[in-house]
Amino acid sequence: MAKRNEAAETRPVVRPVRLTSDMSMPKLSAVEIGSYLAAFAGLFFVLHLQLLGALLAGMLVYQLVHMISPLIEKTMTSGRARWVSVVIIAAIIVGGLAGATVALINHFERDVPSVQKLLDQLMMITSHARLRVPDWIANYLPVDSEQMKDKATELMQKHAAMLQQGGKDAARGFGHVLIGMIVGAIIAVGVPRTTHRLPLSTALVTRVTRFSEAFRRIVFAQVKISAINTAFTALYLLVALPVFHEQLPMSKTLVMITFIVGLLPVIGNLISNAIIVAISLSVSFGTAVASLVFLIVIHKLEYFLNARIIGGQIEARAWELLLAMLAMEAAFGLPGVIAAPIFYAYIKRELVYLRLV
Repeated sequence: MAKRNEAAETRPVVRPVRLTSDMSMPKLSAVEIGSYLAAFAGLFFVLHLQLLGALLAGMLVYQLVHMISPLIEKTMTSGRARWVSVVIIAAIIVGGLAGATVALINHFERDVPSVQKLLDQLMMITSHARLRVPDWIANYLPVDSEQMKDKATELMQKHAAMLQQGGKDAARGFGHVLIGMIVGAIIAVGVPRTTHRLPLSTALVTRVTRFSEAFRRIVFAQVKISAINTAFTALYLLVALPVFHEQLPMSKTLVMITFIVGLLPVIGNLISNAIIVAISLSVSFGTAVASLVFLIVIHKLEYFLNARIIGGQIEARAWELLLAMLAMEAAFGLPGVIAAPIFYAYIKRELVYLRLV
């Protein structure tokens, strides 16, 4: 009994954060400061070592497991519910990939000349663009499909090494994503919800939990925003324009691109809008103006909806995200742009807990 009392006295105790009456910054212990340094170092090395895909995939699987398992826990224990959730997610992912692969193979087997049709459409867009751009730009545009093929072949031969390296990077990125999903599933299933931890592990779990909350807020809020934006864009491209006897080339592809790039906050809308207006210009100048006006009006109306969806989630304005994305892009390139909203939301959340903002 004496030994047990001595062990209890010597064990480090995690003191709760104490807030003063003037709501100043809470006093942090050395362990908590160390956990902050470890968390920020981890975020840096995730980008520096190009492990962002693994991190996001693991976090996504972890969040999905904990979203699905409460629905299944009504009929079985918590541990089994999480296992069933992992099986369901794995079946959806594998089934989706298999279905997409089969559909792609069937498409090419059924529609062999689709590549030539795509080249003809691109050539038509280029021909219309040559009449509306300055001469110094028109000189760089191909005259016919054969010249387009020749330039494409020349570029492929010139950048063969770059394409080969890009293929290796893509394969490595896919491997990182797969491993990240497996790790996320293992953590979601294997880690108990409540346990007794030492001070450092408790502080680190707090950092990870807050990052997970920031990830969930950003990702799921952005999916809603992208879906709404895609719905409005589809109504314009597939319904409104045909009513006025106008049709943009590759309209369905533009709808899909709008949803994919719309998953990037702020900058995604700019990318999709620029593509739609550029293709509209190939049809007619009036169509381009109509597309530009529609996109401006729709996005102005969406600001009110977006404010309700994402404003209360990440507590950040558009200019804050733009500055964060600009800085992260300068430091880490495209992965920095993708990570900026999530990292910024997490850091701001920590600053709110510290009473600094």
